[in-house]
Amino acid sequence: MSLSVNNLFKRYGNNWVLKDVSFEAEKGEVLGIFGVNGSGKTTLLRIISGTEGLNGGMIGFDGIDITKLGSSQRNFRFVLDRTPKGLRSIFGSGKSFDKTRAAAIDEALVGADRVLLLDDPFCKMDRAGRDALCSKIRETVKSKELILIFVTSRYDEIFEVCDRVAILVDSAICRQGTPQEVYDRPGSVPVAEIVGQTNIFSSRRLSSSKSDHPEFITLKGEHRLFAERADIKALGAINKNVSLSIRPENISISFEASFPEDNLLKAVVTDVKPSGATTLVELDSNGLRLWATVLRLVGLNVGDECMIGLPPDRIQVLTD
Repeated sequence: MSLSVNNLFKRYGNNWVLKDVSFEAEKGEVLGIFGVNGSGKTTLLRIISGTEGLNGGMIGFDGIDITKLGSSQRNFRFVLDRTPKGLRSIFGSGKSFDKTRAAAIDEALVGADRVLLLDDPFCKMDRAGRDALCSKIRETVKSKELILIFVTSRYDEIFEVCDRVAILVDSAICRQGTPQEVYDRPGSVPVAEIVGQTNIFSSRRLSSSKSDHPEFITLKGEHRLFAERADIKALGAINKNVSLSIRPENISISFEASFPEDNLLKAVVTDVKPSGATTLVELDSNGLRLWATVLRLVGLNVGDECMIGLPPDRIQVLTD
């Protein structure tokens, strides 16, 4: 049993909300649809459920074209309402928002036997309720072999619930994979910007496109950096600006220049933001501002100098 969305298009007036969207989901799988608010996620769920029409494309279920079937014929479970008012109209005004939201999802999990569509299910839910519901969702999807399409604008929820994720940017799906694969290798600037915190900076290539570790010079700070090997399409022309990225957790902070192969730069600490188990440190390296994540910041304060290392195999070349 599988659900397939092929080359789907949707517009309102002259505004294209979805363009050439394609993906598949298998039974027993939780597929996340991730994007910023207003990216078309809810519209996509409405189209899959049959409550919204489309302007092109096909939806298939278990090898059968269901594009022209209405919502009652498809019989997919769809939890959409996100407002307390909408939920109270179903479950009564005496219940809290968290409880009515959980009750709606519980009812959908019990009643679903094919496809379940959840639109921002953890909206305004406290952490304890969210954790309990996460476990229940995954267990039910596996045991009943459901197909679950899970929509959210929070990537931490994608990590907690989903087996795979499709990233919706500018009305199109531009990246698919496991949550960790997409986080580690976003591929493009638009995806990198929304899938977790990262450092993105402009540079210009200095070395041959065939180099195992191509060399770049950053536009800010004029630092010469080696990056991972990239496809020629991502590298572009040698005189063209290219975006590089590195996750904060991949930047090391030290007091000594002990690993010159790791693109060592001298930097000044400009901000420190504790966040429980980790600390986010802002660094200025001759105008190039970077964030680094450390488990514990010892011996450094705002204004102090240090050395930072940017391992070449952790610096990615992004497409625009």
